Amino acid sequence: MSLTKSLPRFTAAAAAATLLFGLSACAPAKPEVTPSAEGVTPAVTVHAIDNKYEPAEVTIKKGEAVTWEFVGTNRHDVVAADGSFVSELVYEGSFTHVFDEVGTFSYICSIHPEMRGVVTVTE
Repeated sequence: MSLTKSLPRFTAAAAAATLLFGLSACAPAKPEVTPSAEGVTPAVTVHAIDNKYEPAEVTIKKGEAVTWEFVGTNRHDVVAADGSFVSELVYEGSFTHVFDEVGTFSYICSIHPEMRGVVTVTE
């Protein structure tokens, strides 16, 4: 094959690789996983099932914990919008986080961004 015939293929491959690299460099990185709080009794349990959190909105008091239980056939995680808590991406199991600050904490599943939830923490 001549260089003239292979040049368009090479150019297209180089352009595709550049585009892929550029897009991956722009994607936000998932924050580092937060260890699950062990030996804590949660004030509320949220189930991550069928691509939704049930219940999606909960209210607790400062110093209380929320446990997320992962069930079903899909992998899920819990990623706080502010990065304050991040669970592993799993098929099953649970993750518990103690909320030590008053505020509203929104979260999503990193691979199912339509899965959204909110924890409201009061005094």
